[in-house]
Amino acid sequence: MKPAIRFFSLMFLLSSYNATAQEDFVFYSELAQQWYEGGDYFEWTSTTRNNNSAIIDVFYRTWGNPNNPQLLIIHGFPNSSFDFHALIPLLEDNYYIAALDFPGSGFSDKPLNGFSYMLAENAEIVDYFVREIVEFDDFAMFTHDRGVSIGLAFLGNYIDNPDPRYNLNYHFLSNSGMFLPLANLTDFQTIILDPVRGPQMIEARSAQPRLTEGDPVAVAYADIFAFNDGNRALLHVGKYLLERAENEFDWLDNLPRSPVPVAYLWGITDVVNPIRIPNYVWLTYLNDRDVESSMWILPSAGHYPQRDNPVEVEKIIRTALNGEIPSRTEEDNWMWEYARNRAAEDAIYVGHSNVRKMEFPGAAQYSPDGYPQ
Repeated sequence: MKPAIRFFSLMFLLSSYNATAQEDFVFYSELAQQWYEGGDYFEWTSTTRNNNSAIIDVFYRTWGNPNNPQLLIIHGFPNSSFDFHALIPLLEDNYYIAALDFPGSGFSDKPLNGFSYMLAENAEIVDYFVREIVEFDDFAMFTHDRGVSIGLAFLGNYIDNPDPRYNLNYHFLSNSGMFLPLANLTDFQTIILDPVRGPQMIEARSAQPRLTEGDPVAVAYADIFAFNDGNRALLHVGKYLLERAENEFDWLDNLPRSPVPVAYLWGITDVVNPIRIPNYVWLTYLNDRDVESSMWILPSAGHYPQRDNPVEVEKIIRTALNGEIPSRTEEDNWMWEYARNRAAEDAIYVGHSNVRKMEFPGAAQYSPDGYPQ
């Protein structure tokens, strides 16, 4: 159940952590306040050893008719489920959508006293969320940024579980530093891992006045970061890069062994996670799968396709879930037809690679001496 209004005085016992919701929180953004008031909470007991079974409240929301096809949305760092505020309205009439804020993010609890925010545990939270909270039984999953690593860890658990009690029917992956050797990390991402400079940077960020007016979306993000001292929580959540670096090969190996169809979409103007990442992942892990796989490039989007071009992301989701992805034998002709009708800002479909010696039956034969007359 959702706790009593959390911007009033409230205290939660988190094992040894004594984390508290911010008292008398003031929203300056109607968007953020409506997002918060439209949600609920469930309780989670941490499974990470160093967290000493801390109990935390996890925020979540659902949209749409529960009888519609189910769609789970997994957010990234440093943001929350609100990252999908422009995309969800385009889908909620036809899908039953669920999203949560992982611990340390959004409106969920953000303990600061040594709490470890682990990707592997987040994958366990996803399993609990779909089984016990929203009771999904046959759903698609859309993942972004840090959420891609969570989704890949979750996928591995799902594949290895002989009785998961649900069916994952489609897997969407979008912009992410999911293969760090090819990422172009920012100073923020690297400094946050420095034991000295990281805390200094976060304290400087936290000391800045909160944005209270101007662009409505920017004000909403400012509110959400301020909720439960989220700016300081970034110091701890940002350590996920260490866990990703240690496990990313194992998590990526889940893709070729997965029975779940994949749609892989990428905003091409992403500088932090440049196009070399999806090129490598597609060719190494997805191109040769027998299971349906597609790759899409969004020319008018950067790191946040769901914010930069939500209409086009919606189209890709519908194309995949409506069974309209072409087979390998059909995709070349499909690409020609699609290209004839696409607008400049529309996604570009990338077909499979089939590297082989080319032959042209019935053509003149080649020789170093020239072509026979």
